[in-house]
Amino acid sequence: MRKLTITVDNDVYRGLKQKIGPRRISRFLNDLARPHVVDDDLIAAYREMSEDREREAEAQAWSEGLIEDAAPQPE
Repeated sequence: MRKLTITVDNDVYRGLKQKIGPRRISRFLNDLARPHVVDDDLIAAYREMSEDREREAEAQAWSEGLIEDAAPQPE
């Protein structure tokens, strides 16, 4: 969690304080902004792919094959 200082108009602050509550403003703004700046679906997809052991083994074998192909061959 990071602390962020923002500037809002007085009427916006009063409205947030009145409707959301003084101790809930940060959570409200965080929840409001999240879908616009964090791609949770992409994070979940990467997590799911990394948990697929068979797929990870195939990817590892493929990448090791690339290294072997690129290595200089003895004459």
